Amino acid sequence: MASAGWAGAGIVRKNGLAWGSGIAGQDEPGLRKHERDGRAPAGIFRIGELFTYDSALPSGANYPFHQVTDADVWSDDPRSPNYNRHVVIDPRNPPDNYSHEKMRGGDFAYRWLVEIRHNSDPPVPDDGSAIFFHIRRGVNRPTTGCTTMAEPDLVRLVAWLRAPQHPCYALLTKADYLSKWRSWNLPAPELVGLK
Repeated sequence: MASAGWAGAGIVRKNGLAWGSGIAGQDEPGLRKHERDGRAPAGIFRIGELFTYDSALPSGANYPFHQVTDADVWSDDPRSPNYNRHVVIDPRNPPDNYSHEKMRGGDFAYRWLVEIRHNSDPPVPDDGSAIFFHIRRGVNRPTTGCTTMAEPDLVRLVAWLRAPQHPCYALLTKADYLSKWRSWNLPAPELVGLK
C-alpha cells in the first residue's frame, strides 16, 4: 500500500461504523457491516469507478468515469447475481424481481459518485452495497453508509484522483487510526489532522 494515494473527507453517517471488507478491516473483531444497517464500512478501501451526470470531468481530472443516465442503477439486492455492481437496465421496463438504487437521482447529490470498493472482490450477499462518495444534501443530514462532502470538495477529490496511483480511502475512528496507522502503512496522524 505504500505507493497508494490517499483520499480523506468529511463524514456523515446515520448509525456509526462497522468493519467492512476491502484492503484491510475485514479481519478485525467487532461489529460487521451488513446491508441496510445504516452504518458506514470501516477499514481501507480501493477507490473504484467515477460516475457523473456530466459528459466530461472537471479541468485537470484524469480518471476512468461513466456518464450516468436513467438506465444506470446499482444493485443492492443480496438475491441478485449483480449484487453490489453497476447495472444498465431498460428504464422503461425495469426489473421488478430485484431492488436497485438509481444512480441518476432526482436531485444534485449524485452528480458525482465515486465508488468506495467495500465488499467488491467478490461481493458477499448481505455484507453491504452501494458505498460512494457523493455530494452532501445538508451539513447535518446523515447518510446510510456513504461518505458525503460539499460539492467543491468532492470536485477537488475527483480532480486529484489518478488510477496509476491506486487511490485508497481509510475510514476509521480516531482511536483505530492511531492504533493501526503504522501497521496498515497509513499516512502519519499529523498529516491527516490527528494528534
